Amino acid sequence: MTRRTSRSVVLEAPHQVRLVTGEVPQPGRGEALVRVSAAGICGSDRELYEGTRPEGFRSYPIVPGHEWSGVVEAIGPGTDPGLAGAPVVGEGYRNCQTCERCREGDTNLCTTGYDETGFTQPGAFADHLVLPARLLHPLPPGTDLRAAALLEPAAVAVAAVLRAAVQPGERVAVVGGGTLGLLAVQVLTAYSPAQLLVVEPRAGRAGPARGSGATGLSAPEEAAALGPAFDVVVETAGVSGSARSAAGMLRRGGRLVLAGIPGGPSEGLPPSLIVEGQLSVASVFGAPSAAWLHAVRMFRAGLLRPDLLISHELELADFGDALNLVADGHDGEGVDVGKVLLRPEGDPT
Repeated sequence: MTRRTSRSVVLEAPHQVRLVTGEVPQPGRGEALVRVSAAGICGSDRELYEGTRPEGFRSYPIVPGHEWSGVVEAIGPGTDPGLAGAPVVGEGYRNCQTCERCREGDTNLCTTGYDETGFTQPGAFADHLVLPARLLHPLPPGTDLRAAALLEPAAVAVAAVLRAAVQPGERVAVVGGGTLGLLAVQVLTAYSPAQLLVVEPRAGRAGPARGSGATGLSAPEEAAALGPAFDVVVETAGVSGSARSAAGMLRRGGRLVLAGIPGGPSEGLPPSLIVEGQLSVASVFGAPSAAWLHAVRMFRAGLLRPDLLISHELELADFGDALNLVADGHDGEGVDVGKVLLRPEGDPT
């Protein structure tokens, strides 16, 4: 009998990566073994590789990969047998479900400490992934698992939009035309805004932005010239100065939601700008279970089209090339880079 094997991309330390082959992991009590179908490369995965992700929010060695989809291949004792064979996505935070934050519904803020798939627990840049079955969200048979791999950032986008409390007919802007920003645009279209502007320096993102439901795309300097015209601004770029620029786009009494996390030094929001404009400022860190549920419902209803954002699909062994694509923003043929997927399911085993 041939022993089954499973491959994983392992970051031993910053800049030290290798493809490891071992036995297929086995699920324990309350756990599920998922055969990974697709896993998205995120900017935070590059931070892991570069070693710039903050202490306390990563560990080495680690198998990265927190945006993923797959099919349940096996279940451990005490796990719902109905999950076997189901297409699924799964939440990343290994929350305790018993602390005050968890009981309030903020499962992403669990007070037992940060613990997340792909950062402190083995992630989805692998053939197989084991995680608590309670974190899984089953999907209908025949689901496009390529698209479903983007439901993790979609859940973050949902969390941001829910914090913004958007009302129909309001003027809304999204700062940042990356995956998170354009998924936020897709979520926001369900609220029927009068205007839905994407602020993004890359003109090549205009097509995906309009395809996601935006009414227009403006470069940052063009958006600044519009003045304080928006009721709501959702900031997803996470670059130096973007939060301050986003606040400057708001009318007095407007609402700002910060979802982007700057990777380095950042210009702060002047208190005078917030107080004198009586701005409401909120933020999101990942996504609680409620936002996940909302995102999955929208996806199942056809209100989310994450597949529109996928530009490249590579094999598991091409992790380094995938990271370079994300860093460069364009490939050798001049194609603008959107979401890059690793496809373990399509690799030779």
